[in-house]
Amino acid sequence: QVQLVESGGGLVQAGGSLRLSCAASGGIFSTYVMGWFRQAPGREREFVATITWNGAKTNYAASVEGRFTMSRDNAQNAAYLQMSRLKPEDTAVYYCAARRIGQSEYNTWGQGTQVTVSS
Repeated sequence: QVQLVESGGGLVQAGGSLRLSCAASGGIFSTYVMGWFRQAPGREREFVATITWNGAKTNYAASVEGRFTMSRDNAQNAAYLQMSRLKPEDTAVYYCAARRIGQSEYNTWGQGTQVTVSS
């Protein structure tokens, strides 16, 4: 029901920062739990972060906790991923995803945005 579009990816040096945005349209944004996932070359898509409907709670993969921060702005129908102290292993296509509150799976995905971290 909701449509998602990611933006903000690009090339950054190791140790640098990058902020990804996810714009949502359709549906009622506050009824969705939002998440970020990533897929590196030759690897399966992996979980990065998730945030509750009101932004009260976030969860992160161990590989990014302490470096990445997820947030959302329901008034703007947007979710964000602030990435700091980036490492070359963070290089991947990053995807925004949404699931309805009470559902166990993310079933709406954006097209992805490329993040490349140079050493």
